[in-house]
Amino acid sequence: MPAHRVLLPLLTLGLLPLAAVADQPLAPPEGDIILTVSGLDPAMAPDGVLAFDRAGLAALGPVSFSTTSIWTEGRHAFTGIPLWTLAQKLNLPPDAKVTLRAMNDYQVDIPLTETTPQAPLLAYEMDGKPMSVRDKGPIWVVYPYDADPRAFQTVTVFARSIWQLDRIEIPR
Repeated sequence: MPAHRVLLPLLTLGLLPLAAVADQPLAPPEGDIILTVSGLDPAMAPDGVLAFDRAGLAALGPVSFSTTSIWTEGRHAFTGIPLWTLAQKLNLPPDAKVTLRAMNDYQVDIPLTETTPQAPLLAYEMDGKPMSVRDKGPIWVVYPYDADPRAFQTVTVFARSIWQLDRIEIPR
């Protein structure tokens, strides 16, 4: 079954209207940088790079959900920004494929055609607390694994659930 048919029902789960996100200017980071996005169009960032602190990501309109995972015990609440939302804000082409890199240089590619306004989530909080590097932070790519096990409990989704994420690269 195509991913968009499985993910479409998630569109109704407590989202900010996209126009509200698109109209907000990006604020320069004031705190510790937790995410760098490179390869952007110079119209978005003169040097092609944008940096985000936690507040800058949160300003894009956080989404939360609870789920279990194969890496944790019990159900946990995750809060963050959907990759889809970030891509919309950065005016990325809908058919782009982005490379996500962790601090240890583990990387995954995610086609934006396989994202929705709900998932995957660039989670920067677990159970209401920022995630430390020791505990899969500063950002962990999380899916609502329990929402649809056939869609979200696959080898591909598990491989894309990268933790200690600190960079996203947009191929030009």
